[in-house]
Amino acid sequence: MYDVAIIGAGPAGGSAGVFTAKAGKKTVLFDSGKSITAKAWVENHYGVSEIEGPNLLENGQQQAKKFGAEIVTEEVEEIEADGELYTIKTSSQSYHVDHIIFATGMSTKLAEQFGLEITEGSEPRVAKVIETDKHGHTKKAKVWAAGTVAGVSVHTIITAGDGAKVAVNVISELNGERYVDHDILKSNK
Repeated sequence: MYDVAIIGAGPAGGSAGVFTAKAGKKTVLFDSGKSITAKAWVENHYGVSEIEGPNLLENGQQQAKKFGAEIVTEEVEEIEADGELYTIKTSSQSYHVDHIIFATGMSTKLAEQFGLEITEGSEPRVAKVIETDKHGHTKKAKVWAAGTVAGVSVHTIITAGDGAKVAVNVISELNGERYVDHDILKSNK
């Protein structure tokens, strides 16, 4: 069983995966290979002078893997409620999870099939988004949304930050207290 399943491994999902895995939560990221960042040239991502979108995606996913996240390169086909848990199904396997974060970019198709509330998007070319509260929580228990699909700007730095924010809220709920992740510089001595 996984503590957190993240559907989408672009900037929002990958960033969420870094936080949840680093916090010791058993994390699985589903990467369908459809991130719009794969076609991007990025010069406005804080801390990165310039990078091709595919490299940004790879770097973020590798960082999540470094902390223990599992990456599944399959599309999620179905989600079923299973008591207090959820079962996520791909064409080859099923995954039992406690919390789900939708980070599906510009696609609400799976969220609609799952019965989440959808509303009009406000970003150019983003027709629909998943309805969430300010913490990224949907109206379904233990189901969250982050990034563009949650109505946040399509800019990679903004979606990545939103993924981190939602992950911190998920971790806090799992821990029963507010989670904060602050690393300090390591001494060279």
